Amino acid sequence: MSRLMLVGATGLVGHCVLQQALADVRVNQVVAPTRRALPPHPKLLNPLVDFDHLPVDAGWWVVDAVICTLGTTIKVAGSQAAFYRVDHDFPLQVARLAQRQGAKAYALNSALGADPASRVFYSRTKGELERDLQTLGYPSLTFVRPGLIGGERQQNRPAEQLAVRLSTLLQPLLPRRYRVVPAGRIAHHLLQAALGGTPGVRVLMAEQLV
Repeated sequence: MSRLMLVGATGLVGHCVLQQALADVRVNQVVAPTRRALPPHPKLLNPLVDFDHLPVDAGWWVVDAVICTLGTTIKVAGSQAAFYRVDHDFPLQVARLAQRQGAKAYALNSALGADPASRVFYSRTKGELERDLQTLGYPSLTFVRPGLIGGERQQNRPAEQLAVRLSTLLQPLLPRRYRVVPAGRIAHHLLQAALGGTPGVRVLMAEQLV
């Protein structure tokens, strides 16, 4: 039985991961630190935190594996610097703190095109996070790189929603890499990666998720 940490549980993919993890017999407990409270569940430990000031010595950092689905947009964050803090700094800090307490596997919901050398700020941020996570030496590290994510978000993202609708209409004509991936499928791959603990660094590309 595993003790699993999930960061980003209030987002679209994170919510799917949470539901799947709570229903999975291999998971003894889900530790999901969030800013706002989640609905209670017998297998859920939900510490309320400020990600800018994480409690480094909290006992709930003791987990076997971590799944990270944290993410925002520049519009919501308010600036590139604030976006970088959420999409790079927070996931990296969580990785460090959980590893310090014994975590052996880390699965990240990254993005198609993640590349530290990219000229696109979003893709460069995701790529830099992947690069920096690899320096920590996790025995099992998985990057899941979806393109457009299908599902109903609580947060309004008009441009993304339009792109998803258009891509869904054109789905039969698009290469597999650019097809909409349901959030539940991404969650499935993240959960299997975290619990499976395959040694080394793996990248699951968008076409492997659909």
